[in-house]
Amino acid sequence: MSEDSAPSPGPQAQQPANALRELIRERIDRTGWSYGEVARRGGLPRSTVHHLATVERLVRMPQPASLEGLARGLELPLDAVRRAAAEACGIHVAAPDREVDVLIASLRQLSAEDRRHVAALVESLLDRGRGEADT
Repeated sequence: MSEDSAPSPGPQAQQPANALRELIRERIDRTGWSYGEVARRGGLPRSTVHHLATVERLVRMPQPASLEGLARGLELPLDAVRRAAAEACGIHVAAPDREVDVLIASLRQLSAEDRRHVAALVESLLDRGRGEADT
């Protein structure tokens, strides 16, 4: 494992992760990016990304510029990163499903044509659900 890669889960994986750390790790696992890649993409020091991805407990909210850079680097909505940081600091925010936030962020990477296909699929699934509710 290189110095720049995310650590693999070990015995510590059983401890509850803070929400921001969990969000970062999920995204890094999904994309295969290193801390250094996320840092470069977001204009942050690698040490900042590493700290936020590995710290046991956040004692205070990261600076707004750090959260903005992290959101850019992870290609996630800023609101999702802010919510996760707030939760990691013990500020419980009623929030939408993190999986939905990641899905929405992933849609931005698709071509316009592919987004239209996804929209049609979602519309079809919603119509099917409404039809089942009517019967």
